[in-house]
Amino acid sequence: MDDNEIFQLGELMCFVTRDSLWQPAEQWVRARSPGSSLHCRVGSGQATYHRFDPRDKQHQITYGVRMIAAKHQRESASGWLSGREIQRRGYFGGELSTLNLLAHTCCHEFAHLLQHSAGQRFRGSVHNRHFYKILDELHQSGAADATRDALADQARQKGLALPDACFEPVDTRQQLARWQVGDTVRFGAGQRELEGQIIRVNRKTCTVDGIGHSRGVRYRVPVQMLNRLTPSR
Repeated sequence: MDDNEIFQLGELMCFVTRDSLWQPAEQWVRARSPGSSLHCRVGSGQATYHRFDPRDKQHQITYGVRMIAAKHQRESASGWLSGREIQRRGYFGGELSTLNLLAHTCCHEFAHLLQHSAGQRFRGSVHNRHFYKILDELHQSGAADATRDALADQARQKGLALPDACFEPVDTRQQLARWQVGDTVRFGAGQRELEGQIIRVNRKTCTVDGIGHSRGVRYRVPVQMLNRLTPSR
């Protein structure tokens, strides 16, 4: 998919989050915090998150385009927390696909909104038992299935490819063994491709210091997204 199609998928994720998740819960949220609102946006990078601004009581959910692109590739999709949640907790039958991953991402970030509204998000304890109780309920209640169906339907109407074919996860342990501190790498795709040098090998990711036009920026990159940077001759 090209950059424009990836961005359009991000906009559909925003629409589905508001329509399938926010609307049914809006009254519940506002009963706990009157005047609360939700703004969804598509970010230019990888970061995907929920944030709350107490000044205007606005919840903001951001879906990063690099996250959306990564979840289209088997090699990079299974390294995300959303993929591990689908498999370990049996969401969507435990099956990994681009459609399942993106729909679950909507549910994951919205669960943070509900967690915050319930006063159960604490410093240093974000993905806690309260969070997973909420996330489990979104799946058990049928809200997650409705989100997935709506996302698939919207993509179909827009003529956007949103694969629902299942794929097997990649063994990150074997991939991590390929990398060591000092290796130069590239990651991302197209106009969003970045370059950097590995400064730390973590359990499932590598910490990379940007080089070239990315100098001065540090990234935590899922190992599946890394490719070796071949020196130019």
